[in-house]
Amino acid sequence: MIFDPVLLTVENLRVSFDGFVALDIDEFVLHDRELRVVIGPNGAGKTTFLDVLCGKTRPDRGSARFEKFDLTQMSEDAIVKAGVGRKFQTPSVFTSLTVYENLMLALKTDRTVLFSLVSRLSDKNRDRINAVAEQTGLADHLHTVADALSHGQKQWLEIAMVILQDPELFLIDEPAAGMTDEETVKTGELLERLTMNHAIIVIEHDMEFVRQIARTVTVLHEGKVLVEGPMDQVQNDPRVIECYLGSAQH
Repeated sequence: MIFDPVLLTVENLRVSFDGFVALDIDEFVLHDRELRVVIGPNGAGKTTFLDVLCGKTRPDRGSARFEKFDLTQMSEDAIVKAGVGRKFQTPSVFTSLTVYENLMLALKTDRTVLFSLVSRLSDKNRDRINAVAEQTGLADHLHTVADALSHGQKQWLEIAMVILQDPELFLIDEPAAGMTDEETVKTGELLERLTMNHAIIVIEHDMEFVRQIARTVTVLHEGKVLVEGPMDQVQNDPRVIECYLGSAQH
């Protein structure tokens, strides 16, 4: 099998809070345009891992090499500019604005609200917004106020807003949470399409959704990588069943 080039290499990464070790990863490697799912019980370190990669949490030690950058030494803004985008579990869209206005704000332009809303969009930017709206299933809702969207549509809107930042690495925290079955399937299909241009790390608890999208799965337990491999292998591993899947599947 031929892999895309390595995009992210994490080594000796450790995070502790008041003496409690929340994360202790010896090695984690992600290739360009790879879709990786990270699972594990509550408190396993999953969100802390994403927090380190986006600059929200500073580790005690270790490195996270993203191309020529070490993300552990950078600010959140610098990490976004370097090409890392994150979608949090709870959608953080502007609910009083329309879908189109939210997407305008997400463009890589002057980020002030006033400028973004009153400036004339170039044809290129307008086409880009329309293309991303189509890609995320929002083309028929561009003039809908975001507050009127379903929970799943709000998730798609935030994904669309991150896409417009052109990240090479996309960090997504529990995208299927609160979605209907139909929305969950559509979200999985969207993430699979996104791997044509982005590497993606997904944190998820919904095991049916994980089975839909998973190629390689990393299982975290007590801050460490317990198992890593194809979904069939991981879900049949006795250690994973004991610490996580035994309860997650019921």
